[in-house]
Amino acid sequence: MQIFKICSKAVWEQIQHLTSWQGSPHDLRDGFIHFSTASQLEGTIQKHYAGQTDLMLLAIEGDTLGAALRWEPSRGGDLFPHLYGALPIASIISVESLD
Repeated sequence: MQIFKICSKAVWEQIQHLTSWQGSPHDLRDGFIHFSTASQLEGTIQKHYAGQTDLMLLAIEGDTLGAALRWEPSRGGDLFPHLYGALPIASIISVESLD
């Protein structure tokens, strides 16, 4: 199943040549990397990225993340994908601009 991470263009430019990424400051604070499903993206953008520009959408093949990927209740009781560990950059299958 594909899951999605939103980040700034600047962050994408910094991490795309790494082998793995520990996540944003928000992710580090919470102890896991936050992702959304396709159906959760609009709500995530509205809640956390409203008015921001230069955003990138990273699509990740969630099945490759193993047991470190957990589905946990969050906004509205929906189960959101959370990665407890670093994101392997190789698991990113596509990147597109949200502008």
